[in-house]
Amino acid sequence: MADSRYLGAVERLWPVLTRLMGAHARVYRASHGIVGHRVPGLPPMLLLEHVGAKSATKRTTPLVYIEDGDDLVIVASKGGHPRHPAWFHNLRAHPDTSIQVGATRRSVHARVASPAERKRLWPRVVDVYGGYRGYQERTKREIPLVILEPR
Repeated sequence: MADSRYLGAVERLWPVLTRLMGAHARVYRASHGIVGHRVPGLPPMLLLEHVGAKSATKRTTPLVYIEDGDDLVIVASKGGHPRHPAWFHNLRAHPDTSIQVGATRRSVHARVASPAERKRLWPRVVDVYGGYRGYQERTKREIPLVILEPR
């Protein structure tokens, strides 16, 4: 269940976190993935391109990912917030998109993991970043996993 103090802190810090993510994306892209893909002490990150579901504005979000065969898996955690992140809604509206992993850009199709896929993949994402476990404990919503399939 959500802790109101935690949620209050997330709400207050979200504008700062958004600016940090924007800076991360700019450095990642400008360095062709040399800086930002693998940060010491952190899991690998990709850049997700997405288009606003309502605004049609192009956006870029850096996200942790895991590999699952040819697919990549991202986590719609938003730090355990009660609502899904905006990028999740954007991908549901516009699932065909692109990502950058290191220096490589790829075209992908995004879909929400099935319950069976989530059950299989959830322990793996928690192994990569243990914070996801706490995020899931703090929120009433089931945190979705999004599978990025090559297209």
